[in-house]
Amino acid sequence: MLHQIATEVFHIPLMPRNSINCYIIEGVLVDSGIRSSYSTIKKVLQEINVYQHVLTHAHADHQGCSDQICAEFEIPLLCHPNEVFRTETGMVTMDYPTQHHWIAKLQQRYWAGQGHKVGRTIVENDKIGDFRVIETPGHSAGHISLFRERDGVLIMGDTAVNMNLVTTAVGLRLPPNMFTTDQQLNIKSLQKLAQLTPAMICFGHGPVLRNKDRKFEQFVAQCSYHH
Repeated sequence: MLHQIATEVFHIPLMPRNSINCYIIEGVLVDSGIRSSYSTIKKVLQEINVYQHVLTHAHADHQGCSDQICAEFEIPLLCHPNEVFRTETGMVTMDYPTQHHWIAKLQQRYWAGQGHKVGRTIVENDKIGDFRVIETPGHSAGHISLFRERDGVLIMGDTAVNMNLVTTAVGLRLPPNMFTTDQQLNIKSLQKLAQLTPAMICFGHGPVLRNKDRKFEQFVAQCSYHH
């Protein structure tokens, strides 16, 4: 239910096989799964104090219970300026290339949470504790990642996923085009993250990757070559 993976970094799998994840980093909740993830996260937050909540991006499987959590625990919600409209309205599938597809409609209806007022916006090089905000647009317009220099922990959101979202087979891949505003721009963001040579990578979808053999950098090089 709750795994400590680094100093003051906890991984909370919200769905079987790590298919949707959120994290607590230095007292900050990062992402909140889907609407029904509420009871799982609430239980964890009764054990571990958090003082704010950050979204990597405002899609239905990342902001699903942000409103409930922020209201219940009286903590502010932070996101990038380009995510504010979707965060505050709850209209989270608006920027999908396929917003009228039945899967997008299902996510909007059953997964997405209510909108919630953004307490503060965050941009490139802002700090969340010891983590630095890195703008990684592409999957969504204001997508961010969070990186801690001293031990190389990277919270990646959905810049890449570490599983096949249909079969749940583990492996690095690009986020599905169906939910990605601009895949070319997303690949540029991946190149930016690869230059950090992260030691541990935490994904919105799929298990945590300990990047000893530079698997991530190889994956990014392949993506760059094929696109």
